Amino acid sequence: MAEFLKKAFQDMKESAKAQHEVDKAQFNAVKAESKAQWEEAKAMRAPEKRKAMMQAERDEQIAEANKRAAEAQARIDAAKGTK
Repeated sequence: MAEFLKKAFQDMKESAKAQHEVDKAQFNAVKAESKAQWEEAKAMRAPEKRKAMMQAERDEQIAEANKRAAEAQARIDAAKGTK
């Protein structure tokens, strides 16, 4: 019985250590994300940077929309039996 309890407590100790590592990693990730959001917010104050960031986002959205349109056209062609 004593050996069982000893093993059980050892397992709990290892589990607690592993969970602590997970918690530390998650905390560091949240901390880094928060800093990134802060830096992005600071960058948005400068009109040039804000315009550049917004243009990059629009370019990305346009590229995604063009890709979706091309995929849809390929599906249409496949459905009609032409290629």
